[in-house]
Amino acid sequence: MGDKVLKLGSVHQCNCCLGGKTLHPLVSVIDLSKADLSSHTDFKFGFYTILLGECKCEACRYGHQYYDFSDGTLICLTPGESISMKDSNNTRPSKGWILAFHPDLICGTALGANIRDYTFFSYRPEEALHISLREKQVILELLDKINQELQRCIDCYSQKIISKYIELLLDYCERFYERQFITRNEANKQIIGRFNRLLDHHFHTIQSQSADLPTIEDCAGSLHLSPAYFNDLLEYETGKSFKEYLQFKRFETAKDWLINTDKPLNQIAQELGFRNAQYFSRLFKKMTGCPPNDFRMPN
Repeated sequence: MGDKVLKLGSVHQCNCCLGGKTLHPLVSVIDLSKADLSSHTDFKFGFYTILLGECKCEACRYGHQYYDFSDGTLICLTPGESISMKDSNNTRPSKGWILAFHPDLICGTALGANIRDYTFFSYRPEEALHISLREKQVILELLDKINQELQRCIDCYSQKIISKYIELLLDYCERFYERQFITRNEANKQIIGRFNRLLDHHFHTIQSQSADLPTIEDCAGSLHLSPAYFNDLLEYETGKSFKEYLQFKRFETAKDWLINTDKPLNQIAQELGFRNAQYFSRLFKKMTGCPPNDFRMPN
């Protein structure tokens, strides 16, 4: 019989299936070493899920690269996402933790208002965070604090305190992901180089009368990255979001064409995706301090 997809709609159901105790209906910390995963490989969670795999051999399963740490792998999932818990060698995580929390837990809290700012929830599993021993210890300490709070009787402070611990954990994840961008610096520069070539190819091979600008989904897909991860990588490496960088490249291309070609302004505006030459000219002057024609023929 084939492997099954296990759909877990509630935190309580997750506890029941993975061997955890329901101490709070909206949040749980589950020890994977006590879970029986033998009949399932794919899991679909109906709540926020943070999966920490502790075994070094498993770190390679989710986007591990030779310059990454191998003391743990962290994956963050939004409600409704699925993940495979088995690799091509049919091995499953034997040690690790799951932090499961329902959106209702953080409703009305600062974390609930800002949860979308933690963009790594939209990363793919192959863009997982690979953590050092020291980083893993920080995460385990926060999971322990959440667990300690869950051991107490639920009162009017429980939701606030637990949500603050989760928020602190996510803040550390942001810090650790930024560290991972640093350690992947050379590889990231290669990705930016490929992205620049994609844009150059797009701008220099336009065939249509009305040029559509490339989307972040198109570019990230060509680079085999999720849009969220690609945008964060781009912003870290260049200081610009995808939208800002695309605008920058359009004007850099416009400068090149104004100096090195005899393309009329109408054609430049059209091929770079501006709605008309007048709009392009206004933006160009705002960006460079002079109109396109003056840039083309400086005094």
